[in-house]
Amino acid sequence: MSKRVVVDPITRIEGHLRIEADVQNGKITDAFSSGTAIRGIELVVKNRDPRDVWAYAQRICGVCTTVHALASIRSAEDALGIRIPPNASLIRNIMNATIILHDHVVHFYHLHAFDWVDALSALKANPNETSRIAQSISPWPNSSPGYFKSVQDKIKKVADSGQLGVFANGYWGHPAYKLPPEVNLLAVAHYLEALDWQKEIVKIHTIFGGKNPHPHYLVGGMATPLDINMDNGIHSERLAQIDQLISQAHDFVTQVYLPDLMAIGSFYKDWGKIGGGLNNYLCYGDFSTKDIRDTQLYRVPRGIILGGNMNEVVDVDPRDPNQVSELIDHSWYTYDGSGSGGRHPWKGETTMNYSGPKPPFQYLNTNEKYSWVKSPRWKGNPMETGPLARILVGYAANRGDYRAVVDDALKKLGVPLSTMQSALGRTVARGLDAQMIVGWLRDDFNSLINNIKNGDQTTFDNSKWEPKTWPAHAFGVGTVEAPRGALGHWIEIKDGKTANYQAVVPTTWNASPRDDAGKIGAYESSLKNVPVADMNQPLEILRVVHSFDPCLACAVHLTDLENQKLTSVHVE
Repeated sequence: MSKRVVVDPITRIEGHLRIEADVQNGKITDAFSSGTAIRGIELVVKNRDPRDVWAYAQRICGVCTTVHALASIRSAEDALGIRIPPNASLIRNIMNATIILHDHVVHFYHLHAFDWVDALSALKANPNETSRIAQSISPWPNSSPGYFKSVQDKIKKVADSGQLGVFANGYWGHPAYKLPPEVNLLAVAHYLEALDWQKEIVKIHTIFGGKNPHPHYLVGGMATPLDINMDNGIHSERLAQIDQLISQAHDFVTQVYLPDLMAIGSFYKDWGKIGGGLNNYLCYGDFSTKDIRDTQLYRVPRGIILGGNMNEVVDVDPRDPNQVSELIDHSWYTYDGSGSGGRHPWKGETTMNYSGPKPPFQYLNTNEKYSWVKSPRWKGNPMETGPLARILVGYAANRGDYRAVVDDALKKLGVPLSTMQSALGRTVARGLDAQMIVGWLRDDFNSLINNIKNGDQTTFDNSKWEPKTWPAHAFGVGTVEAPRGALGHWIEIKDGKTANYQAVVPTTWNASPRDDAGKIGAYESSLKNVPVADMNQPLEILRVVHSFDPCLACAVHLTDLENQKLTSVHVE
C-alpha cells in the first residue's frame, strides 16, 4: 500500500511549490506538482502602451530579472517590425549571458548543492586531504590546507552556536549522502566563495543598465556611468571593469564550478539513471550572432527532441497555433467561462477560477484542478525545457561545440550519453551551459569593443516606434533562452494598446500539471520511480525538483500573506 508524502513548500527555489508523491516499497509511484500562488502580470499590462510593457513584465521575477524585459521588448518589436542595431544586439546578449552565469552558479552552490553535499560532515574532514584534492582538480589559488582549516573553523563556530543559519533545515547525515568529508569541505568552501562572486558579476548589469535587479537598458535608458561615445571610450574605467568581470567569471566557471561539478558528480553516477522523466525537450534558441530573427545564426539552436531520440531535431515555431498551446483542465483558470480547452498564447486568457480546498488542507484533489500553473504543450506533448534541453538539442543537431563539451564531461565521469537524461545529467548540463555561455560573453564583449574602436556609428531607425506608424492590429512573440529554458512572451496590439498579453515561462512548461489527456508534466514525470530512503526526510524529491532550478515566481506571481509557515513534510 502506498503512502503519500507532501512537501510544501519546496525550499531553496524561487516562489511557492507543493509536491505530493505516492511512495510504495521505497519508490515514488506517482507525483503531483502544484504552484500555490498566482501571477497576474498579464492582467496588469492590458490596455497599456506596448512600449512600456517590458518594464512591467520584468517585475514577474526578481531572480530571473532582465530576461522577461528582453522577451517582452522582443515581442513588441516583432509585432511592429522593428530591427535593432548590431551593438544593441550585442549588449542584449551580454546582459542575458550575465544573468545566466549568475543564475547557474547561484543555483549549483546555494540552491542545489546541499542535495548532494552534507555540510556538517565537513567538520570531520582532514583539511590537508581537502587541499590535495582541490589542487589535483583545479589551479584555483584558494586551496591551501590553512585555507580549508579556516573554513572548517567557520562551520564549527556556526554549528556550536546552535543556530545553523544557511545550514539550517538540512537533512544532514541522511543515508543518501555519499561524499567523503573532505569533498564536503571543498564544496562548502566554494559555497562561501560563490556568495562573494555572485555579487560581482551582476555589476555588468548595473554598468549597462543602471541597477540590478531589473536593469533599465532597453527603451528610454537610465542613468549609467558608461558612455561608449567618449573619446577614450575603449579605455574607459567602466569598460575595463566589465572586461575584468568577464575574466573573473571565466575563471570561476572553469576553475571552481566545473571541477566541483565533476568531483561531486563522480560520487553519484547512480543518479545518471534516476529522475529523467519525459525525455521530450524544447529549445527556442537564442544568442544570435546578428539579429534575433536570424534563426540560422543562433549559437543555441532551436528545436524539439521527442522521446529522447537524439537522431532527430524537429523545428519549433512559437507563432504556430498548432504547435504551442496552454491547457487548464487541472489549473485554477477558465477560458470563456469553460473549464477546459487548449489555447495558443495569442488567444490565451488569465481568468482565475479557484476551486480547490480551503486552506489548511491535507491533500490536493488531484483528480480535479490542483495548480495555479497552466499546462503548456507542443503538439499535445508535455516538454522539458532548460539547460539540459539546450545541451541535448545542440548535441543532436550535430553542433561541434556542443559535442565537444558534452563528450569531454562524459569521458571525465566515465558514463554514457544516456546519463544526460537524468537528474545528474540535468545538473551537469547546467554547468556545461555556463561553460559555453561564458565564452560567448567574452566574444560579444570583444565584438562590442571592436565596433566602438572602429567608430561604429550605426543609427537606429525609430520611425516604427511611433504609434502613428503602427498597424491597427498586430501580433508579436518574443522568445529568450533564459537561465531555466525556453521563455516566450506573446503580445496582441490593437489601436495602439496592449489588447492581450501572455507569458509562458520555462517553469510553466516544467511544473505543469496534468492535461486533458492525463499527460503529466516534467516535474511529475521525473519523480516517478525515484527511491526515497526516509519518508520523513525526502531528500531525493529535493534532488530531482531542484535539478530543474524551479522559479514559481515566474510561473505564478503573488504570495500567501496569511500562512507564514516555511516548510512542512507530512506522511500518511
